[in-house]
Amino acid sequence: MILSIFFALTAGALVSLSRQINGRLALSTAPLIASFWNHLVGFVALSVLGLIIGGLVPPGAADAPWHAYVGGPIGVVFVAAGSWLIARIGAANTALLVISGQMVSGVALDLLRNVPTTLWASSLGVVLILAGMALTQRR
Repeated sequence: MILSIFFALTAGALVSLSRQINGRLALSTAPLIASFWNHLVGFVALSVLGLIIGGLVPPGAADAPWHAYVGGPIGVVFVAAGSWLIARIGAANTALLVISGQMVSGVALDLLRNVPTTLWASSLGVVLILAGMALTQRR
């Protein structure tokens, strides 16, 4: 469990760092251009890693339903939006709002799928995240 927590915290730190780097790039170019380079470099890095490790294209990938590939375009929108937002509202506010959006949509998806959830606890989590953002706005 400790290793999983470490990986999750590291991933969170890397997301924050990535947003900062893309935000800076978006300031000198444009959010769409920053997103393009983010994805191009990521594609090349993953392709090289996939070729080294193997299994880059798993069996049955061509038979996957169309919605299995929607994550890519959604990721492009996420990166471009993050690059645009960081430059305008800062890293902390962007992170808090993105996490709030993830919590709200996660709770909604769990409810739609009838996944057992504690609605009051999830709602409280969203309220606490938004309260954190409100606190960062105080001078």
